[in-house]
Amino acid sequence: MLASIILYTQPECPPCNIIKLFFNDRGVRYEERNLASNPLFKEELQIKWESLSTPTIIVENEVIRGFDIDRLNELLNKHNL
Repeated sequence: MLASIILYTQPECPPCNIIKLFFNDRGVRYEERNLASNPLFKEELQIKWESLSTPTIIVENEVIRGFDIDRLNELLNKHNL
């Protein structure tokens, strides 16, 4: 089973775009939740994941706040992605 990955983004967020390119270049499937497209995404990000920044990446319920490529690689390797 593939790991569940959620990527919280917002418009005009260069680190968000870099993470999307990173995922796309590696064929990693993820669900993008753009805060501008749905107000519930922002609420979910703040309440459920205790984050106020984008990108925030959720890999199998493990949270990466901000642009942390080393931690992202660590979690992708952990889940064989």
